[in-house]
Amino acid sequence: MSKPFRWPVRVYYEDTDTGGVVYYANYLKFFERARTEWLRSAGIGQQLMSEQENVIFVVKSATIDYHAPAKLDDTLEVSVTIERIGRASVNFSQGAWRTGGLESELLCSGQIRVGCIDAESLRPAAIPVPVLEKIKRLYASKN
Repeated sequence: MSKPFRWPVRVYYEDTDTGGVVYYANYLKFFERARTEWLRSAGIGQQLMSEQENVIFVVKSATIDYHAPAKLDDTLEVSVTIERIGRASVNFSQGAWRTGGLESELLCSGQIRVGCIDAESLRPAAIPVPVLEKIKRLYASKN
């Protein structure tokens, strides 16, 4: 397991329901943003990967647990931790934490499995070696 990558998120009006509480599905959006920024920190741009390597990453599965609600204007920190790197997939553990007080509070946690697929056929594909090497380097540097 790697040390977590962290990405800040602020809760906007558009993220909430009529009660000012973050709509449950939006945590998946927060997780996606953090994984995208994690990839960028490894030097991997998803658009460029699609154009140059002809592969894309897709979510294969997600298991989410909700612990406490986030509300309008909360500042969150979304974590990304690699659990496993395979030939064609990466398993992540992710969390959304309320920050700004004396202690962080875990609001939502999830296990996300991302698979690599061919951009044209949409069939499973091995993660290209240059991409896999960057992911493994980032993983190793965080341990």
